[in-house]
Amino acid sequence: MNAPVLTFTERGIYCPAAGVHIDPWRSVEKALITHGHADHARDGMGRYIATETAAPVMRYRLGDIRLDTVRYGETFSIGEARFSFHPAGHVPGSAQIRVEVGGEVWVVSGDYKVVQDGVSEPFEPVRCHTFISECTFGLPVFTWAEPAAVTDEVNAWWASNAAEGRASICGAYSLGKAQRILAALDPSIGPILTHGAVEGTTQVLRDQGFDFPQTIRVTPETKAKDYPGAFVLAPPSALGSSWAARFRPASTAFASGWMALRGVRRRRAADRGFIMSDHADWAGLNSAIAATGAERVFVTHGYTSIFRRWLEDQGYEAGIVQTEFGGDDDDPEA
Repeated sequence: MNAPVLTFTERGIYCPAAGVHIDPWRSVEKALITHGHADHARDGMGRYIATETAAPVMRYRLGDIRLDTVRYGETFSIGEARFSFHPAGHVPGSAQIRVEVGGEVWVVSGDYKVVQDGVSEPFEPVRCHTFISECTFGLPVFTWAEPAAVTDEVNAWWASNAAEGRASICGAYSLGKAQRILAALDPSIGPILTHGAVEGTTQVLRDQGFDFPQTIRVTPETKAKDYPGAFVLAPPSALGSSWAARFRPASTAFASGWMALRGVRRRRAADRGFIMSDHADWAGLNSAIAATGAERVFVTHGYTSIFRRWLEDQGYEAGIVQTEFGGDDDDPEA
């Protein structure tokens, strides 16, 4: 019997035919990386391979790393395996990784979403025999509205606050969600201020040619009175902090897929919760898996037990992969 195309080890997903890992969580010699979020692109690898678009953010976050880049759809060989990266729609530069050994094809999804957000490269299904899929939001309760409808809600909330003399402080992860919101904001409502973590990542993407409205980075000298009715974009950890307190009076909001759960909205203690995610919802997961044509599906990080049983009921051979992925919209308490 032939060795499996991919195996699951204590260091991460491993391809024996190539001697490489995909999104490993412990140090390895060579790592193929699906995207730049910290739970997938970790420090300490000997060499990294990622898409051209993901590379600048990875260097910004990880420093002077040995990093090779590939274009979407470009095929390359390592050992006895052939690889290619394909758009995942999660954040700019994110990829699914296709692995072929001896005519058998496996695809590692990384994180993905199937709706177009206007910033990330749109998701493209990749045909395969085995699909390793995230299922962060693998419950029927998770159903996303059209992105334009959500950003209309954000702009309306901002305009209402500005008219009443309040700042609008919105918590969103600094890679992906923050740029989606920025790209959709209406600058005619007022000034847009950003936390340093958001501004730094956004500038990396600006330097790559992404177009976002003008923003003002918040510094210790920033005074809220100089920016009446501002929209303030910050990572979730900044909400409720002394950093945010300078903008009072203000209304606060949090943008996340977890806002679909009433209990999480209540615990976040924000005035508004915008249901916005860079992961696939229930319908998106099912449509993406069906489009691969895979007969076998491994699920990881999310509602794995429930989603595996669902897939088995639909006729798939299904299993669970235990990984150390998480964070950046995966944790309802983050």
